[in-house]
Amino acid sequence: MKKLFLVPFMIGLITVSCSKDDSNETKNPIAKNIETAEKVSVDRFSEDVGHLQVRTATNGLPKANEAVDFDKQPFITKGLGRSGVKVEYYNFDIQPVIPIPIYAFFKEDGVTRIEGQNNVVSAIPGDAKYSDFWLVQKVLVPDNYVPNSITSEAEVLASKYKVVATEDLVNCPVVPFGSTAAKSDVAGVPSKLILGWYKGKAVAYFNFPEPGFKVSSEGLVPISPIYVMFNVDPSSDNPASGPASGFMYETGTLQSHNVLGTPEGVALTPLWDVRVLSNVNFDKVVDLKTALSFPSEKANANVNCPVIRL
Repeated sequence: MKKLFLVPFMIGLITVSCSKDDSNETKNPIAKNIETAEKVSVDRFSEDVGHLQVRTATNGLPKANEAVDFDKQPFITKGLGRSGVKVEYYNFDIQPVIPIPIYAFFKEDGVTRIEGQNNVVSAIPGDAKYSDFWLVQKVLVPDNYVPNSITSEAEVLASKYKVVATEDLVNCPVVPFGSTAAKSDVAGVPSKLILGWYKGKAVAYFNFPEPGFKVSSEGLVPISPIYVMFNVDPSSDNPASGPASGFMYETGTLQSHNVLGTPEGVALTPLWDVRVLSNVNFDKVVDLKTALSFPSEKANANVNCPVIRL
């Protein structure tokens, strides 16, 4: 088990129908139905995929392909904004700073979306390069393109259609079909899963909008600090300390004093660089100013935590 500190773009396998005459062979692209397509297998909590959220015999984390209710612990946390305002955020575990491509299909003007074409995803949890953060790539196709006749990255690249890289990032965790994250949309209204393609199969993912969310000048996902406290301060000789002990909460509540470094109302990034404070300072940490007044230790972990309520 890994031991680390804690801390819609609607976008297709070209199926070809071949008929021979005396001289050549013609190819006719056929659209694939994403509603009836085979579904990918998704497991975010296996030892090979999870970091802070790894399934054990006792912690009750969902099994592979089991729908996940992300509005329950340990997937949702109550913390504090930099001014002390109470916030909530989802926890989608540690993610790399290198984004992966997602392919969105447009007409050759680069502006008009191709109706009926689902996005093509380049990786899913368990793939070595997987990340929840995707860099949008525009695939420019002619007017006679058949929507959903391309359903994989390999087919995008083999098609020879022009692919235009953008600087736009989207936060789209791939999850098992049937998963819910109600607060990512309107409070109390379950968010709708978006369907995409991965190697010719259907994949489901959330989209957490972050206005102005773009890659850094180095082509990486920007990060912002968060200051956290655990029930037991991290110790190298105590495996039950740090993240394993859980966040410290106000007595009788689920309110932590984890403090975001990102200003309220400013969508900089949901990828947070975790800094750990000693829990002896819990009552004194009420905003960013007080959090910065105490020494902190970098956890060497960047966690995907989109804020859902300010």
